[in-house]
Amino acid sequence: MREALSVPEDDQFMTITEHDGANFRHGNAYGVYRSDDVVYIQITVFDTRTTEQKKALYKRAAELLGRNPGIRPENVFVNVLESAKENWSVGHGLAQFA
Repeated sequence: MREALSVPEDDQFMTITEHDGANFRHGNAYGVYRSDDVVYIQITVFDTRTTEQKKALYKRAAELLGRNPGIRPENVFVNVLESAKENWSVGHGLAQFA
């Protein structure tokens, strides 16, 4: 995210959730044949990112996860959700980006 989307170093707001096989489903839609090692990544960002930045993010995420911990590229599923800057408050009850 730092490389592709220029996210600041100290911007580390994230939730990581793991599911066992009984509580995790995936399919092979869109011609992508996934194994049980599939990883879903959902990222919420300002609605200011370009298509090129998002493509770079998808590619880099697959590359890095392929290196460590060895996840196959077809098992990296990324979804970017965009939100207008005025929809964010990162503390103090303020709309810091509006």
